Amino acid sequence: KDKAVFVFLWLSTVVLQSFAHRSSQAHGGPSSGAMVFMHTVLTAVFVAVILCLTYGLVSVCRSLNIMIDVFCCDIIGELRLHEVAHVWNLTQAVLRRSASCVEGCLLTLCLILAVVAPLLLVDIRFLGIDGASVLALAPGMLVSCGVLYMLFLAATISEKCANVPSLVNALSFGPGRERARQNTVNYITSSAAGFYVFGARLTTAMVLKFLYIWCIVVIGLLKDNVR
Repeated sequence: KDKAVFVFLWLSTVVLQSFAHRSSQAHGGPSSGAMVFMHTVLTAVFVAVILCLTYGLVSVCRSLNIMIDVFCCDIIGELRLHEVAHVWNLTQAVLRRSASCVEGCLLTLCLILAVVAPLLLVDIRFLGIDGASVLALAPGMLVSCGVLYMLFLAATISEKCANVPSLVNALSFGPGRERARQNTVNYITSSAAGFYVFGARLTTAMVLKFLYIWCIVVIGLLKDNVR
């Protein structure tokens, strides 16, 4: 499913870029076939690299989400109370190791996403708001959507980890096990497991704040152009 989505995004960027070149030529833009072909190829390669990196991170985040789901299912069906803490140690160790391996790539994509919006708005200021400019800017918008999808999926890992103590606390492990269960819940809560990027725990709230600031910048830069 994820692979199909990212292939669709890449094909859409290539097709839209081709239509943008045709529209530009119709309005008196550069008509050199070699130049148009080279620009389309470079755009396709650049977008392919960004989307491949994003898809790789999506696959990692998807696997980590499944791992947490399996852990929760095991608690309900198979694990005994004295095994929960040990299995949780292994789970959060895998989370930390996986996040440390991809945090540089994720931060790079976030920086690209943060820069794309101002650059798109600069293009709008020079090109104006019409059909041709929208076609020219569509590839950047589609890539931004792919990166945002990856960020929300990574943040979901931390949210699922935050809900594990509630699940353990809601289960019954037999009479006289309430104190041991509470100790396990406190241990899982204190571990603060999740998806960490250079020591910062990535949450949905952080992604929403980033998106909120991004939208403020977009609206602020668009205001003068609309006037």
